[in-house]
Amino acid sequence: MKEAVKGLGLKVLGWVLLLLGIAALPLPGPGAFIIFGAMFVLATQYEWADRRLDKVKVWALKGAADSVKTWPRIVASLLGVAWLVGLGIFWGMRPPAPDWWPLRESWWLIGGWGTGATLIASGFIALGLLIYSFFKLRGATKADIEAQATRSGASDGPGVHHDQAGNRLETERPAGTASH
Repeated sequence: MKEAVKGLGLKVLGWVLLLLGIAALPLPGPGAFIIFGAMFVLATQYEWADRRLDKVKVWALKGAADSVKTWPRIVASLLGVAWLVGLGIFWGMRPPAPDWWPLRESWWLIGGWGTGATLIASGFIALGLLIYSFFKLRGATKADIEAQATRSGASDGPGVHHDQAGNRLETERPAGTASH
């Protein structure tokens, strides 16, 4: 029973993260990394997610490497971080609605500090990802990123290896273990 509840919780968490990641792609925020996190969680429950995990990781890392490829991109990203944090503070302070606002005052900046704190947290997460990308991925080639993203066989346990495309290969299985 405990395993079933844990499995259900991981499935719900993975699907919620996937939906949030998809929503965050066009919005300011680290959508590709959220989708990677979702796939990481879902890979513990679904074979199809496990098969795609390396490809999603490569996609997320390539996006992160592209974001720090040039100084104008880095500056633009830093301005985006400042904008998110500033918007979060503005939203949390909830100034009065401007004269041009067509709806009731109560519909202006709904959520107050709850929404503001989420925007601020998103800004700090984006800053952390930008710093990580700058130090770990700046100047990395496509081959470097693919090598970093491909899991080694040791990480999946004995008898499980991956080909160059990242596909899972099970060459041998120790006695008493089951395939997932």
